[in-house]
Amino acid sequence: MLTLGIETSCDETAVALVEDGCLKGEKLATQVDTHALFGGVVPEIASREHLRVLPRLYRDLLDETGTRSEDIDAVAVARGPGLLGSLLVGVSFAKGLCLATGASLVGVNHLWAHLLAPGLKEELRFPALGLLVSGGHTHTYLIKSPTEFELLGRTLDDAAGEAFDKVAKLLNFPYPGGRFIDDLSREADPDTTLFPRPYIDNPTLDFSFSGLKTAVANYVAAHPKLVFETMADTEAVAGLKGRRRADLATVCASFNWSVADTLRIKVERALKQAGPVESLIVAGGVAANSMVRETMKTVAGQNGLVLTLPDLALCTDNGAMIAYAGWRLATAGCEHGLDLEAIPRGRVVPLDWNPPRNWGKK
Repeated sequence: MLTLGIETSCDETAVALVEDGCLKGEKLATQVDTHALFGGVVPEIASREHLRVLPRLYRDLLDETGTRSEDIDAVAVARGPGLLGSLLVGVSFAKGLCLATGASLVGVNHLWAHLLAPGLKEELRFPALGLLVSGGHTHTYLIKSPTEFELLGRTLDDAAGEAFDKVAKLLNFPYPGGRFIDDLSREADPDTTLFPRPYIDNPTLDFSFSGLKTAVANYVAAHPKLVFETMADTEAVAGLKGRRRADLATVCASFNWSVADTLRIKVERALKQAGPVESLIVAGGVAANSMVRETMKTVAGQNGLVLTLPDLALCTDNGAMIAYAGWRLATAGCEHGLDLEAIPRGRVVPLDWNPPRNWGKK
């Protein structure tokens, strides 16, 4: 089965083709430079950019892979959660393709797709505990199969990735600033007393990183010399020297540790509540963070679990994860009608698949 994946949930426009679980080709256009001027994603600009580049990416993907539109069996599209205007561009494009070609339409939960993405490179072992750590969400799931996700813990306010973005903005790092925090953190040992591990003094599995963000903001306000006077570029960060660089590295390492250790505590709690699992799957943009990856490696090892991490290229939003998740859903008989709705952030993505069709015929 040949599945096209379309990703337009935020500020990355991406398409990919997966055939019988193997990646055949992918194309991606990033809007990072555009939104860097504003220090964050501007929703209307993002949706207009998706509208501008998506048709071209689709044509280029078909040309590079030698594929015709009529060869596609299923069109998988990220239906949410995300920015509503951006999602609507992808969903509308997907519906048009299905109407024109007769391909099946599969709406994909963007969050599930992140957690299934490592399956492109290695076998996924179920049941698994899934930790999604992204800019908009920090969730834990009990994953019984590619179509069975039970939410265990969720983001109550700021997600881990959002905290990274806001702390980077406080310091006037270039956008997106999470990688600069991670890079500098490798140059110092964390001061584990500097910042709190947020929302751990309770029995729940939910996450709240707003308090940590506030603690960093208060520290930075008391130490203004840490902050670049204007938004820095890559060269300015690289050019930091002496005591200022050392102090900033300690702040980054300490913040990094607070996030990673909070995730550790919540994951260990989730493992106790979820029951026996075979693997720990960690995904999302913050899964590229070096300290998070090392911390989850330790957790998996101590609990005798297989650790499944996506390649760094699969941590951020991409079309391959949507195509792969769509292929897994389609082969399980899950598809949608042309009344498929886009689901913005803050609403639950429904399990509203139609009865399966006979995949031997279009």
